[in-house]
Amino acid sequence: KRYPGGVTAVDGVSLHVPTGQIFGFLGPNGAGKSTIIKILTTLALPSGGSATVGGFDVVAQASQVRCVSGVALQEIGLDPLLTSMELLTIQSRLHGMGSKEARIRAQELLEFVRLTDAIGRRVSTYSGGMRRRLDLALALVHEPEILFLDEPTTGLDPASRRDVWTEVRRLNESLGMTIFLTTQYLEEADELAEQIAIIDQGKIQVQGSPSKLKASVGTESVNLSFEDRQTAERALKTLAAAYPGSKLDRDMVRMYVSGAAALIPQILNQLQAIDLNPTSLTLTQPTLDDVFLKVTGQSLVDGEQQLEAQAQVS
Repeated sequence: KRYPGGVTAVDGVSLHVPTGQIFGFLGPNGAGKSTIIKILTTLALPSGGSATVGGFDVVAQASQVRCVSGVALQEIGLDPLLTSMELLTIQSRLHGMGSKEARIRAQELLEFVRLTDAIGRRVSTYSGGMRRRLDLALALVHEPEILFLDEPTTGLDPASRRDVWTEVRRLNESLGMTIFLTTQYLEEADELAEQIAIIDQGKIQVQGSPSKLKASVGTESVNLSFEDRQTAERALKTLAAAYPGSKLDRDMVRMYVSGAAALIPQILNQLQAIDLNPTSLTLTQPTLDDVFLKVTGQSLVDGEQQLEAQAQVS
């Protein structure tokens, strides 16, 4: 997908999501996640290539794609003056249901997302987590086979985020629904997804199961912290030649090596030879952030912490 001015948001992406699976799509802001969601849900046209959803082409068979898929976008567009029952009834009528059928469907969905206690309240009184669950219900009105969720927990506090995770699991396990989930939260992808793809600068960097991706960075990582980023950069320059898996992460050097514990004396000797001593040294098992850092040179943890802080402030 290319936008005017030569900006390429998505570049040669190739994905296959098996039926009935939760597929996690990880990447930082601006990586191309939302653009791909918009293309797959027929909200944007691709500049080239092809894509099918549920066996239907997103360009030539857009109406069929919309019939078999539902979408909950990052920005929630709920009328704050209406109740959840009113919103779901209206959505059901827009999908061609009669008045009685629409009310029945609305009641079913409110029970499914556990909002019946707030059935008569205006949406303006709902918490962030309740709004997300209502947004999920709206995407499910026409009983789609495939559900697209674009960063469904961004801006939520940890407790509300886990409530949404519970609903996502229930959709997948009880209805067998295929779910395409974009997220900036590493824990979310690790918790929910059977397969994960990491996108950066419009390109898929790596794809596989969480366990396979974590295994790909090595058995352990050596984490060396320094007084400041400049010192860490000096350390990286020395260590990278001998350990190509070394990466800079703020004021830390992370080294992905096999047999990490046995290499520690050698690593410290190399640093002492240039008068450097780390302020701390730890060994950790690989995480999805290690995977992301290895393939993109960036860390998603800082972004997660900023989102958590914003959620707590709001």
